[in-house]
Amino acid sequence: MKRTPLLFFLFLISIALIVNSCKKDNLSHIPGLLAGNWQLASITVTNYVGDAQVSLDTLNQTCQDTQLFTFNADNSCSYTNFQCRSDTAKGRWSLTANKLFLISDMVCKDTTKASGGTSKPFENTKIVTLGNYSLVLETGDVEPNYSATKKRRIMRYGFIRQKVTATQ
Repeated sequence: MKRTPLLFFLFLISIALIVNSCKKDNLSHIPGLLAGNWQLASITVTNYVGDAQVSLDTLNQTCQDTQLFTFNADNSCSYTNFQCRSDTAKGRWSLTANKLFLISDMVCKDTTKASGGTSKPFENTKIVTLGNYSLVLETGDVEPNYSATKKRRIMRYGFIRQKVTATQ
């Protein structure tokens, strides 16, 4: 009679171990949070020498066009009206293994002559903030190690999630 509770307890422990030992795939919620339409709210450019900030500029203050960065669940993406140019660039996106960086092969038309009129602005992008309603990305010289005399330029993009509206 005393063995029954002990056997039942051992049975429960063994079931718990079996259930817990199953491999769990794709525990990250980041791709699900990222999927959707994001409207550009701000762009700032910060110039540094080493880790000392030299200047801070806000860009796109006069652009009246809505700029949308769209991430799809199938890892495709698009950016509409990049740098206030009427165009839609399309490409693919992925995350690094640690889910801290966004990689996109999307080629956008831009206004800089140095790039030849096109660039991959989100080729190596640090995810600063990602939530239900906001996304902040940094591009440029975002590597963690740099010399004290190196000039660096970081562009920070702030986005706001757009609601999905039903088409009628």
